[in-house]
Amino acid sequence: MLVNAVAINPKTATDKVAVASLDALVREHARFVFRLAYSVLRNHHDAEDAAQETFLRVLRHRQEMEEVADQRAWLARVTWRIAVDRVRRTPERDHDDLAPLLEQLRSPQASALQLAADAQMLRLTETMVAALPAELRDVLTLSTLEELNSREIAEILGIPEGTVRTRLQRARQRLKDKLNELMKGGRNESGRA
Repeated sequence: MLVNAVAINPKTATDKVAVASLDALVREHARFVFRLAYSVLRNHHDAEDAAQETFLRVLRHRQEMEEVADQRAWLARVTWRIAVDRVRRTPERDHDDLAPLLEQLRSPQASALQLAADAQMLRLTETMVAALPAELRDVLTLSTLEELNSREIAEILGIPEGTVRTRLQRARQRLKDKLNELMKGGRNESGRA
C-alpha cells in the first residue's frame, strides 16, 4: 500500500486512532488519488510518487483532517497541486507526432468503428487534450477522467463553479472544432495539426 501505517509506531491511544483513521483513508481513497495523479502526470511511476507524497502530507497534517468536511475533495486538491507542481518541474514534451495518426484517420479503408476502437485514436485524443491551454485541460481532465462534478472541481482548482462549467464547455468545443479541422485535413498557420 502507499503508506505503511505500521511504520508510524504509535505511542499513545490517540496516535493509534490517528493511524487507524489514516489507514482507512488510504484504503478508501488510494485508487482515486493515484488515478488523479496519473491523469495529470501520464506516467505510472510519477503518479505513484505523487500519491505517496499526498498521503505523507495527510500524515503530517492529520490533526487538521478532523476539521475537513469532504475528505475526498481535500485529497483531490492536495493530489492535484502535487501533480501540477511535478509537471512544472519537468520539461515540456513535444506533441508534434500527429502526422502519421492523421493520415490513418483519413484513410478510406478504415471504418468509423475501427477508428473508435483503435488505440491510436485514443492517443490522438490525449494529444489534443494535452495541447489545450492549462485552464481548459485541467477542468476537462477532472470532469471526464476523474468524474468529478463542477463543485468538486471548483474546490480543487480554487475557482468559481460557474467558471468551471464555462471552461468545460469551451474545452469540449475546442476539441470538437480541432477534430473537425483535422478530419477535413486542415492545418493551422504554424503548420501543426
